[in-house]
Amino acid sequence: MKMNRIMTRGLAFVMALTVMLGAAPPVRAQAEIIDTSDNSVVISKSVPKGKTGKSMNVSFGIKNDSGEDWEDVEVNIYNAGSYIAGPSAEAGEYIFPFEVTTATFQPKYVGTVKSGSTKNVSIPVKVRSDLAEGYYSVQIEVSSKGNKANAMEYVNIWLTKPTGKDDEEEEDREVGFVLGEGQSTPRGVYPQVMDFSINMRNNGLSEARDISVIMVLDKDTNVFPFDINEGNYDRNFEKMDPNETVVLPYSMGIRSDAYTGYYPIKFEIRYRETATGQIMKEEESFWVHVTNKDKDDKSGEFNENDRTKARIVVDSFETIPETIIAGEPFRLILRMKNASSSIAASNILFSLESEKVDNSSVFTTESGSSSMVVNSLAAGEVTELAIDMLSRAGIDQRSYSLTIKETYDSPEYKNASESVAIDIPIRQVARLNTGTVEVMPDSVTVGSESNIMFPINNTGKVLLYNVMVAFEADSIQPTDTYVGNIKPGETGNVDVMLSAVAPTMDEGKVKILITYEDENGEVQPAVEKELSLFVTEPVNEDLGMDMEVGDFTDIPLEEEPVFEKYKVWIEAGAAALAVLAAVVVIRIKKKKKARQEEDDLGDEIS
Repeated sequence: MKMNRIMTRGLAFVMALTVMLGAAPPVRAQAEIIDTSDNSVVISKSVPKGKTGKSMNVSFGIKNDSGEDWEDVEVNIYNAGSYIAGPSAEAGEYIFPFEVTTATFQPKYVGTVKSGSTKNVSIPVKVRSDLAEGYYSVQIEVSSKGNKANAMEYVNIWLTKPTGKDDEEEEDREVGFVLGEGQSTPRGVYPQVMDFSINMRNNGLSEARDISVIMVLDKDTNVFPFDINEGNYDRNFEKMDPNETVVLPYSMGIRSDAYTGYYPIKFEIRYRETATGQIMKEEESFWVHVTNKDKDDKSGEFNENDRTKARIVVDSFETIPETIIAGEPFRLILRMKNASSSIAASNILFSLESEKVDNSSVFTTESGSSSMVVNSLAAGEVTELAIDMLSRAGIDQRSYSLTIKETYDSPEYKNASESVAIDIPIRQVARLNTGTVEVMPDSVTVGSESNIMFPINNTGKVLLYNVMVAFEADSIQPTDTYVGNIKPGETGNVDVMLSAVAPTMDEGKVKILITYEDENGEVQPAVEKELSLFVTEPVNEDLGMDMEVGDFTDIPLEEEPVFEKYKVWIEAGAAALAVLAAVVVIRIKKKKKARQEEDDLGDEIS
């Protein structure tokens, strides 16, 4: 049996890959169904119904008439090992009706099934869309601790094509109900009143509305063991969300002529899939036990800690490259260790599940598959898994969790489920740009000042810490100014006075150096910009007229004054100097205007 499971699970994985690569061609329905009237363990009171291409639940009961309790009972859809998936299917050949995924053949834990009792089981599946309408048979495998329960029996299902109205609605809008999930069988003793509640869960994929749960009554004591002492045993609910559970309370008197035993109480569930949709019906059963004499039920609850299992943990992990930039690919190296000192693990399935932001996964795999299989892992052994992944762009800079879900077998514990998580840091590249640099005035003389103003825009996803701006040129006094922290999407403003100390001897460029710190306090390389500022020597408009009076006291009065003597030459020189200065100023202004038009465009750095 164990070898069969290993082989069939391997085949299930191959089939899952086949389904992902392409849908199977159309098949015909089976010509005949399998007779299940001789089933002794897998009991189906009604035929589960489904629609092709939709989700459904295969519901049945596990009945124990062996005379001893079954512990650790598990059920699963059996992997037959060969499936007819094409038009070559002949009458009587087995056609597997469901889409094959890693969860299709996953065993479902039922727990303890006491002798003489029945437990309801419901397995969710997705029906293949290429099937013809008709009956199909599904083989169910039942196993338990010590192989006390060991059965391979069939359940017949009825599949139909979706109607036109179904196609207009959202995909997989079917509703299903499960009664008594996780509950022990209620017990009552005559003549006491039996008070019990039934858990009912909507295990479908859509909301159910206008739900009515109707207990099916019967006059036959062998069918219905309770006195009918109420006029209405209906329970009504306005709506039930997917996976929501409601409680159905009942208080019943036991009939005096009822025999000790288990009774399946039938229920008809009516509901709508939409507020104005048609009324749908579904039949379910719930088992109760009654007795005509006192009997204490001393059964204890199952404790899974009574069994030993391996423990698989993350020994270490690394990423290549070490620093992951949002939106870029990387390779994740996982080292998984069986931390148990003596218990081995086998048939290990690792599935990766990423943290989500705005309903989208932060991490995805390049191959599309997020599952990996390891055949075995001895106690203390480490296995290495390498996965090529992609990180989502546009997310905030922080660490995001990646959950590794584990399903594996140990000698005493089949299909153990555990999960561990790691945190992977994602970095964002800082981005900034500057707006128009205003220089007022843009031409000054030595000893004067010019006012510089411009904005710094944080266009990235990370906060810029302690932003500093420095100004450097031979013609000005080196100046620093502190802007502070700039949040993503916000702007910091620079407003500083620059002092001119020397005439401009070059093209009048002043360097702007913008620096900031990252979250670790490390100063990042400066972002360099430029502005134009021209510095000139002061022009003495009264050239030749500012001599001190004392300069002329030694000149004899009868002689011609010096100024009068050289007046023509001084005036000619002053005029030439004025023309030259005007030409220089005009040329400087033309160059400055051209450079200003280039500088008006803000540069963005990455």
